[in-house]
Amino acid sequence: MRLRWEIALVLLLSVGRSAIYSVLALIQALQRDVALGDQQTALNPSAGAEEFWDVLYQFLGQGFALVPVALAIFFLWEPGMSAFRRIGLDFRRFGGDLGRGVALVAVIGIPGLGLYALGRALGLSVQVQASPLDASWWTIPILLLAAVRAGLTEEVIFIGYLFDRLRRLGWGWWTIILSTAALRAAYHAYQGFPAMVGNFAMGVVFGWCYRRWGRVMPLVIAHTLIDIIAFVGYPLAVALWPGIFGPVPAPSGTPTPAPSPSA
Repeated sequence: MRLRWEIALVLLLSVGRSAIYSVLALIQALQRDVALGDQQTALNPSAGAEEFWDVLYQFLGQGFALVPVALAIFFLWEPGMSAFRRIGLDFRRFGGDLGRGVALVAVIGIPGLGLYALGRALGLSVQVQASPLDASWWTIPILLLAAVRAGLTEEVIFIGYLFDRLRRLGWGWWTIILSTAALRAAYHAYQGFPAMVGNFAMGVVFGWCYRRWGRVMPLVIAHTLIDIIAFVGYPLAVALWPGIFGPVPAPSGTPTPAPSPSA
């Protein structure tokens, strides 16, 4: 019973909470009079007029968002066994982890971006503002921090933590892989149906890789690189393909969309 409560608390503090908000955001978007393809959401909204305080709050927000990751690692820690070494979140094999991470970017990241573009062309994806177009001095550091935070949050909790805890509850490997992949898809539901499909596939591949390698570091590296490409490359994508990646003009009377519940 204690283990079930522990899993519930970690999820409600992190990806589980975001998954619930994300599904609700998708349902809300589907109920609007505006077509899903004509709506948009922001992953990293720009700062307002009081730049210093806005930037400070954004840095603090990214930092506090890592607390559930620290909590999950704390729960994984056991006497005589480092949680970092246990899930492979260390730099002992960084060269190999980096190579595997880059390979995963090619296998999952590039097709995932293509799936998003296809979803935009078909009107099945919400237009995602991956980063602010009004770049400032703080934009790149915030985006890099956001990418690292997203990579750590999703891979440590979805993979490192949940795989360990669900195995202790007697779940089979493929049940765990498919269940965590479904949760990952729900976590990104606010972006539309193609994003859910892409993230489910990502969850299956990442789960299989973790089962094979026993290390979460390659997954964190791959996820971080994918987000860096998406965040930093967003203004270039808007300039080259404004019809697919550019901001959607808000129809008169349409409320301003709220920031996304997750990254």
